[in-house]
Amino acid sequence: MKILIISRTFYPAQYPRSLRTTELAFEFARRGHEVTVYAHLGDFNYNEIELEKGVKVKDIKTFFPMMNSDGKKTGRFNNSILDKIFSKFFQFINYPDIELMFKIPSIIKKEKKQDLLISIAIPHSIHWGCSWSKKKYRKKFPKKWIADCGDPFMENPFQKRPFYFKYLEKWFCNDTDYITVPIEEAKKAYFKEYRHKIEVIPQGFNFNHLKLYNGIITNKVPTFSYSGVFYKNIRDPRPFLDYLCTREDNFKFIIYTKNHQIIEPYLSKLGDKLECYDYIRREELIYKLSTMDFLVNFENNEDNNVQIPSKLIDYAYTKRPILSIGDNFEKSTVNDFFKGDYSKRLIVDVTPYCIENVVDKFLNLIKC
Repeated sequence: MKILIISRTFYPAQYPRSLRTTELAFEFARRGHEVTVYAHLGDFNYNEIELEKGVKVKDIKTFFPMMNSDGKKTGRFNNSILDKIFSKFFQFINYPDIELMFKIPSIIKKEKKQDLLISIAIPHSIHWGCSWSKKKYRKKFPKKWIADCGDPFMENPFQKRPFYFKYLEKWFCNDTDYITVPIEEAKKAYFKEYRHKIEVIPQGFNFNHLKLYNGIITNKVPTFSYSGVFYKNIRDPRPFLDYLCTREDNFKFIIYTKNHQIIEPYLSKLGDKLECYDYIRREELIYKLSTMDFLVNFENNEDNNVQIPSKLIDYAYTKRPILSIGDNFEKSTVNDFFKGDYSKRLIVDVTPYCIENVVDKFLNLIKC
C-alpha cells in the first residue's frame, strides 16, 4: 500500500506531533508499505534514515519562519523582528501556520495514486490544505484520508479562535473519511455532526530500542522528576512548588521543560533542591527518568479534560511510580511518596500505546 503522511515536523524533532509522524512512518514501512513523508525538515541529512527505515522524506519549504524538524524556526523570510510583529498582529489568520494550507495542493498533485493519506495536526492548516486539494484534484486524491488530531482546534482550551475558523474546521471534517483523536474525551471538542467519523487511536511508540536503568534505586534523598510543558492556571506547577517550599526535609526535584520562566522564582527559594533543564533527547530522558524514586504528573485543570499529556506513556514505560498532582492535591499523598509509600500511584498501562497496536488500528480503518 502507498501511504502519504503530511506533517509540520518529523524526525529528529521531539514534539508530540513529530513523534506521532515518525513512529507511524517507521512502523508502516517496517510492515512493507511504501511510505512518503512530507514535513518542514531543516538541515538534517535523511539519507541514512531513508535507507535504514525505507521511508521517503521530502521537504515542505516555507516562506514564513516556522518550527522545523531540527527544532529551529526557519523559512525563506528570516527576519526575527518582523516575524514577531506578524505573529502578534496576524493571529487572526493563524500566522504563520496558514501557509501550510497553500503548500498541500502541489504535494497531492505530485504524489498521485496514493492509497492512504494521513494528515497530522497540529497545525490544522494541514487538514484545510487537504480539503482544498480534494476539491482541486479529486481524481489524484488518495483513496482514503485520515485526519489525525493531537489537539482540537476550535475547542482548544489553551487558545480561543476567531469564530470564522469554524468554517474551515467543518470543511475538513466533512471531506475526511476519518478523524482520529488520542482519547475518548477529545470527541466532545468537535462538532456533533462529525463525531460519527471520530476514532480513538492513542499516541504510539516503539519501545524496543529504549534502555532503562534496571538496578536498585539508591538516591540519598527523595529524588523525583517532571518533563513537559507548563501552562499557568491549566497545567500549573506553582501550587506544588509552593508546598515544596514549606518542607524542611531534603529532596531533589529535577524538571525538564522549555517554560523556564514559570520555574525561575523557585530556583532561589529551593536552592539545590530544584534543578531545571531544557529538553533532552527522548531516549536519554527515559533512561534518566528510570533512575528516579518517582515521577510527577501535573494534571490539566477540570476545564480541560479533552487532552492528556503524552509523557504519561513514557512515564509508565520507566516503571517508576507516578505522583499525579491536580488543583487540589492531597499533601498526605505527597508525604507518602516521600516516605516510599506509592500505594496511591497513578497506574498507566502501556500496551495500547505500543506502535504495533496503534498501526493496527489505522489499518483496520482502511479495511472498513
